[in-house]
Amino acid sequence: MKNIVILTGAGISAESGLKTFRDSDGLWNNHSIYEVATPEAWAANKQLVLDFYNFRRVELEHVKPNEGHKALKKLEVNFNVQIITQNVDNLHERAGSSNILHLHGELTQARGEYSYDSVLDIGYKKIEMGDLHPNGEQLRPHIVWFGEDVPLIENAAGICGTADIFLVIGTSMQVYPAAGLIHVLPEHCKTYLIDPKADEISTSSTVTVIKEKAGTAVPALVKLLISKVN
Repeated sequence: MKNIVILTGAGISAESGLKTFRDSDGLWNNHSIYEVATPEAWAANKQLVLDFYNFRRVELEHVKPNEGHKALKKLEVNFNVQIITQNVDNLHERAGSSNILHLHGELTQARGEYSYDSVLDIGYKKIEMGDLHPNGEQLRPHIVWFGEDVPLIENAAGICGTADIFLVIGTSMQVYPAAGLIHVLPEHCKTYLIDPKADEISTSSTVTVIKEKAGTAVPALVKLLISKVN
């Protein structure tokens, strides 16, 4: 079976009702993203950062995977499928997809504020000041903040290097290091970019740009790809 690698961003989850910073002028309760999603923000106001992610966790609990998420699961019958997501939600998992790499962490997990190992599953619970990891550290969201290294980017690059087909869904491909994944694809790789605001992307592979929302474009593309196999 051919290998399909899928890179997803905020656009696919926005259709489930999850708000994105891009659509809200980069603000949350009048706070900029840099006040709630950076190491500096955590150092300056831990409670504000916890409030932001607690809010997002509640929001996530009450939304559902959309038709775009669900369609990707269908590819697993005919292809080896690996999803690399920039999203911190669990909508791919809830839609049934099997192989998912979260580049930027997961909302439903926490870790010690100074530790990168021993990640805890917390579901949709709030993290409060005084909630401690078993190692004694204050719990923080298991999220890669702006300005932090992306530990799994090399894993993602290795996966992309095996792709026969590469789908980019709901991301502008403007944020590095994830945007650089397009440049490690094999020359034979066929690439599809799905985003209503999509621009042409520079790559040695053949790119098909589909300027539509994921909820309609992904099911149609999945149907097309499966038909080519059968």
